Amino acid sequence: MKTRLILLGAGKIGDAIVNLLSHAGDYQLTVADRDPQRLAHVRAMGCPDVRVVQADIGDPDTAAGLIKGHDVTLSACPFFLTPVIASAAKKVGAHYFDLTEDVESTRVVKRLAEDATTAFVPQCGLAPGFISIVANDVASRFDRLRDVHMRVGALPTFPSNALKYNLTWSTDGLINEYCNLCEAIVDGYLREVPALEGMEHFSLDGIDYEAFNTSGGLGTLCESLAGKVQNLNYKTVRYPGHRDIIKMLVRDLQLGLPDRRAILKEVLEASIPITRQDVVLVFVSVCGMRDGRLEQETYAKKIYSQEVNGERLSAIQVTTAAGICTMVDLVMQGKLPKAGLVRQEQARLADFLANRFGRFYAA
Repeated sequence: MKTRLILLGAGKIGDAIVNLLSHAGDYQLTVADRDPQRLAHVRAMGCPDVRVVQADIGDPDTAAGLIKGHDVTLSACPFFLTPVIASAAKKVGAHYFDLTEDVESTRVVKRLAEDATTAFVPQCGLAPGFISIVANDVASRFDRLRDVHMRVGALPTFPSNALKYNLTWSTDGLINEYCNLCEAIVDGYLREVPALEGMEHFSLDGIDYEAFNTSGGLGTLCESLAGKVQNLNYKTVRYPGHRDIIKMLVRDLQLGLPDRRAILKEVLEASIPITRQDVVLVFVSVCGMRDGRLEQETYAKKIYSQEVNGERLSAIQVTTAAGICTMVDLVMQGKLPKAGLVRQEQARLADFLANRFGRFYAA
C-alpha cells in the first residue's frame, strides 16, 4: 500500500520534490498551493500518482483539512507558514517535514514535537539539513573536538552580473539568511553573531570563493554538540565581491529592516534571473584530537545541475529535494524515530548516501 503524502508549496523546490517522489513508486502525492499557475505546471509535468489542490495554506483550518487523511506532510512553503502547517500536521496526526532555515519557526516545531506521537523533522534541505549530517559524521571520528567549520554555497556555474549570483531557491529564505542573527559556538559558549560578518577567503579546484556568516545553516547542531566542541560555525559561500554588495543593500540602504524586506525581495526578483546552470558546494572541516594527536579531516563535494526523470533540475533543486525525500524514506523505513523531534544529525551519513534519493549527493 502506498504512503499517502501531501506536499504544501509548489515552487522551485516543490517541483523537484514532486519529480523525485512521484517516480519512486511507493508514494501517493497530493500537491497544494494557492497559485493556479504553479499547480498548472505540476499538472503539465505529467508525473504519476499526483493530484493537485488549490487552497490557502495560510489558514489553519484549511491546512488541517488538507493534511487530514495523509500519512506524511511536507512543507516547501516560506518560513512564515511553518507554525501553521506544523500545528495542522500535529492536529491530524501526520508526520511532518520541512525545509525552513528560520530559527524562530524551528523553535515552534520543536515545541510541537515535545509530546507528538508522529515524527517532526524540521530543516531537511541542504543547509540546514545534509550539511549537519556530514559534520556530525566527520566529528564522530574524533576523540575530542576543537573546531567544526561548515561551508555551503549554491552558485551559478557561469556568473555574469555584479553579484555573481542567480536566484535558485526561495527569495524570502535568502533574505532571511542575510538579515537574521546566526547561531555559533565560540570558545565553548553558544553565541549569536551578526550575518554578513566573519568574512574569509579560500580556493577550491582553482576557483576563488568568499564565505561569511548567514543565519540558520547550523540547524540543531549547536544543541547536539554543546559542551563537546570549542568552535562551531556555518558560513555561506559566494564568489568574491558578493557580500559587499549585499551588505550595502541590507545595511547601508537599510533594506534588511523587517518592514523593508519586501522592497529588497522586489529588487532582487526584478533584477536577478533564475538559472538551472548551477553548482552546490559542500565543505566541512573538523579539527580535534584523535589517538593523542591534533588532526584535521575535511569533506568536500560539488554537485551540479542534472537531468532527473527527463527533467532538467538545478543543483540546488536536486540537493534540497533529495535531502527532504531521503529523510522521509529513513523515517518510514524505521531508520529514524517515528515520534517526537528528529534532528538531521541523527541520520547516519552512510544510510543517507545509500538511499535512492541521497545517492544524488554520492555521485
